[in-house]
Amino acid sequence: MTARAGNRSLSWLLLLTLAAQGTAQADEAAPPGQTNPASRPAVQFDLAPLHKIPDVYPADEPQVAGLRSLYYRGLDYREHETRVFTFYGTPANPTEKKLPAIVLVHGGGGSAFAEWVQLWNARGYAAIAMDLCGCVPIGTHGHWQHHDLAGPPGWDASFEQLADPIHEQWTYQAVSAVVLAHTLIRSFPEVDAERVGVTGVSWGGYLTSIVSGVDDRFRFAAPVYGCGFLGDNSVWLPQLEKLGREQARLWLDRWDPSVYLPGAKMPMLWINGTNDFAYPMDSWQKSYLLPTGPRTLSLRVRMPHGAPAGQAPEEIRVLAESLFRHGKPLPRIVDQGITDNTAWATFESAEPVVRAELLYTADTGKWQERKWEQAPAEIDQAATRVSAPIPASAKVFYLNLIDDRDCIVSTRHVER
Repeated sequence: MTARAGNRSLSWLLLLTLAAQGTAQADEAAPPGQTNPASRPAVQFDLAPLHKIPDVYPADEPQVAGLRSLYYRGLDYREHETRVFTFYGTPANPTEKKLPAIVLVHGGGGSAFAEWVQLWNARGYAAIAMDLCGCVPIGTHGHWQHHDLAGPPGWDASFEQLADPIHEQWTYQAVSAVVLAHTLIRSFPEVDAERVGVTGVSWGGYLTSIVSGVDDRFRFAAPVYGCGFLGDNSVWLPQLEKLGREQARLWLDRWDPSVYLPGAKMPMLWINGTNDFAYPMDSWQKSYLLPTGPRTLSLRVRMPHGAPAGQAPEEIRVLAESLFRHGKPLPRIVDQGITDNTAWATFESAEPVVRAELLYTADTGKWQERKWEQAPAEIDQAATRVSAPIPASAKVFYLNLIDDRDCIVSTRHVER
């Protein structure tokens, strides 16, 4: 799969998603030159059955020490019952009668990851990771096997399902499976139903972006890589062009996260890499400007794309701790701007900001191919302000603030 597409496809596909660019957050102006036409109505999910506790069935295989393997009932597909394979776990020695919890959404080519559940169990959380492509993990990491009660094929197959009933298309079924997993984990007696967050990686980040506008019971959402505006710029431009104008518009109307993100009101943490092959910085920025709730950005230079890297960011744990256990929150960017060719940002932070840097690129063209440079930024602790001169060659730049937990918080990137 290639991220390259000709200017012709970029131009007409941009038109397909311009209508999905909702209004930027009221407390922050959109970047210069960005337009924000009204968003189109999203597919309406029938939430009543998704808020009912699904039937649960034991799973004989696979078994992982310390975790529970199970199936829960998903939506019917082609008049047949479906079941969703799931790993569920809790801390070995819980310190609370009612546990905070996390719903874990895997990416393309992935499945339910036992080690991801274990990571959050070690942090003191109940955790649930479900499979969204009708598979169960088999043998070594990265090997999956389809089971007999699977729903529609996923990921890129969704582009070919537009003639199917909406409720039988993969995105509808996958989002519904995530909401059902949330309903299920909330029902467990050891879980505090008011302290549940969701995070997803790649296609899981794409789904998390949609879920954030569909299921307002989540206390926070943390999409990693995944975002909307896929018809504007993404690795899927060739697939959309292959569909043709009308079918591409139909897919984007239904399943681009940009039509759901304006409805997201919970705190959101957006994590990405500067050169991500699938979800480039321009589409990512347009996406994070849409939700109306608090947002935090964490943009790493050349962050690898994949499950291990996407599951690891410490910022997700810190956000959860701040919301669920009165932990010290991530630094918050209060304002940002340019004065006398100096980029600056003011911030609030419960933990010391120990380092700051200006990230910039002199390149134009494909975001995935740009070379990024780093330069130190000055920290004025008294004024809670960081600043750095902007090199004359910089075409795009932003600031990163790093606290004493090594957590990264970023400003919006600026193009000039």
